Amino acid sequence: MTILRTAFAGVLAGFLAASASAQEGLVDEIRQPTLDALAGKTVVFVPMSMSFDLPEGWAAVMRKEADRLGYKLDIRDANWSTDTGTRAITQAITEKPNILIVQNFDVASYARTLKRAEEAGIKVIQVNMKSSYQTDAFVGADWYGIGQYAANRMIEKCGTATGKSGKIALIQGPATAAASVYQLNAISETLKDRTDIQIVSSQIGDWDQSKARGIAQTVIQQNPDLCGIIGFWDVMDAGTGAAIAESGKDIYLITSGGGNKPACQGVENGTFDEVISYDVPGQGRDLNNTIKILLQSAGAAGEAKFALYTPNKIITKDTLATDSCWDLDLLKK
Repeated sequence: MTILRTAFAGVLAGFLAASASAQEGLVDEIRQPTLDALAGKTVVFVPMSMSFDLPEGWAAVMRKEADRLGYKLDIRDANWSTDTGTRAITQAITEKPNILIVQNFDVASYARTLKRAEEAGIKVIQVNMKSSYQTDAFVGADWYGIGQYAANRMIEKCGTATGKSGKIALIQGPATAAASVYQLNAISETLKDRTDIQIVSSQIGDWDQSKARGIAQTVIQQNPDLCGIIGFWDVMDAGTGAAIAESGKDIYLITSGGGNKPACQGVENGTFDEVISYDVPGQGRDLNNTIKILLQSAGAAGEAKFALYTPNKIITKDTLATDSCWDLDLLKK
C-alpha cells in the first residue's frame, strides 16, 4: 500500500508540474492581432450637433475606448446644419478614415454622400437616426418598436376599458426624420383598427420645446377631454409637459429619449408619465463594439449590412431607480 501511495503521489506531482508548465506557456493568439487591427486607425464622427445630450454621451463613451485601444476619434460637428454636415462628410471622404459615423438629420439628406463614402472604401456606421441608404451598420433606437409600444400604452390608458374619451395627440420631430417616420408608421399600424382611439392632432414640433408647448396648449384648448399625448423626444416634450401642467388636466404623456438625468427628473416631478429610454451609455458600448468588429473585418465597405437595435428601458414612477438614468458628467470621467 505504501508503494502504491508513493507511486500515485509521483504521478500526481508530475501531472501538476506539466499542467503548470502548459499554463505558463499558453498564449492568447488572437489578442495581439486584434490590438494591431485597431491601433493607429481613424474614426470620424459627424453628429447633428454636439450641443445636446445624445452625441455628447456617445462621444464620451467612444473617446474612452479610442484612448484605451489607440485609435483616433475625430469629431466634426454639423451644428444643426445639413449643409455643414454634408461638407464634413465630403471632406472626410477625401481624407479616407477607416470608419465614418454619422447621425442623420433625416432619411434623405446624406443618402448619396454616405453611398459615396462606401464607394471610396470607408466603412460607415449610422447612429440612432437612419438614412434611406443602408450602410455597413446601424446602431440605435428601434423607432418602430418605440411607436408600437407607445400606441399600445395609449390603448391601455385611453381605450374603451378606461371609460375615457380615447382622444390622443402626437407631437413629432421633423417630418422626414427617422424618429418621426418610423414611429408614426408604427402608431398608425397599431391603431388602424381601433375605433376607441382617435388621433385628434398630429403635428410637427421640430425638436423645439417652445413649439411643442404651443402645439400642446392649442390641442388641449380644442379638445378639453383629451386623454393622452405621444411625444417624440423628451427634451422637446418638456414643453408639452409644461402645457399639460398649465391646463390642470389629467393627460397621459409618454415620450422617448436617451435616458439622461433630466428624463428621470421629469418622471419624478410629473412632467412625464412615462419615458421610453434608448439608453445612450448602452448605445455607446454598441458603437464601440461595432467599430471594433468593422476594423477587424477584412470585408469591403458596404458588405456587412447589420443593425444593433437598442433595447428599450421603460421609466415610470413605479420603475424609477437610482440607475434608471445616466449623468453626462459621470460618463465623461
